Amino acid sequence: MSSELEALQARIGYRFRESAHLERALTHSSYLQDNPAAPGNNQRLEFLGDSVLQLVLTEALFSLYPDDREGDLTKRRSVLGKGRFLSSLAREIGLDGCLRMGANEESTGGRSRDAALEDAFEALVGAVELDGGIESARRTVLGVYGDLGKRLAALESHANPKGRLQEIIQPVHGNDAIRYDVVATQGADHERTYEVAVYVLERLEGTGKGPSKKVAEEEAARAALKSLDPGTGAP
Repeated sequence: MSSELEALQARIGYRFRESAHLERALTHSSYLQDNPAAPGNNQRLEFLGDSVLQLVLTEALFSLYPDDREGDLTKRRSVLGKGRFLSSLAREIGLDGCLRMGANEESTGGRSRDAALEDAFEALVGAVELDGGIESARRTVLGVYGDLGKRLAALESHANPKGRLQEIIQPVHGNDAIRYDVVATQGADHERTYEVAVYVLERLEGTGKGPSKKVAEEEAARAALKSLDPGTGAP
């Protein structure tokens, strides 16, 4: 087995009994165009890994958030299991450098495509389950993800900063603790830019600009989240 694959196994904390499972997980469909004798690509393992990943995340979130309703758990699982985040995880563990691709796909930037990395990550999860069973897959997935609470806080803050700010502030300080004000507008009607300030307990915590009030408010909320202590929700 190559040193790259040895290093990948060290990074994910799992060593394969059958190296063929790992090699298959890293084989993009384009590789077979240049290597028709290769045993196959990672598409079937991707199918398996997608289901395994959903199960592992579902169980973990079910335990981590005992008071969440089904809809809230589903949203959290979607945030952690969607394509762009999976491709970022793939990059974190160096999966992009280990993919086997055809020359044409490689030359056109296929190694950096989110879709290819998402598929490879799911295939890797499937390969671990096939090689070592569901417990090995669970340990590997949760090891790669790390602290799910911190992952979610960062992802949810970016995707829905106003909602995240409200989640932090409202339980401690009530419904009226947050206020957004438009402090400036610039440009003609068809190309207007808004600047919004967000106040928490009447103290300025962030400002943001955007082509609409909504976007400007979201940017202001992101700025506020950076200035607040998410551990206590205190300004």
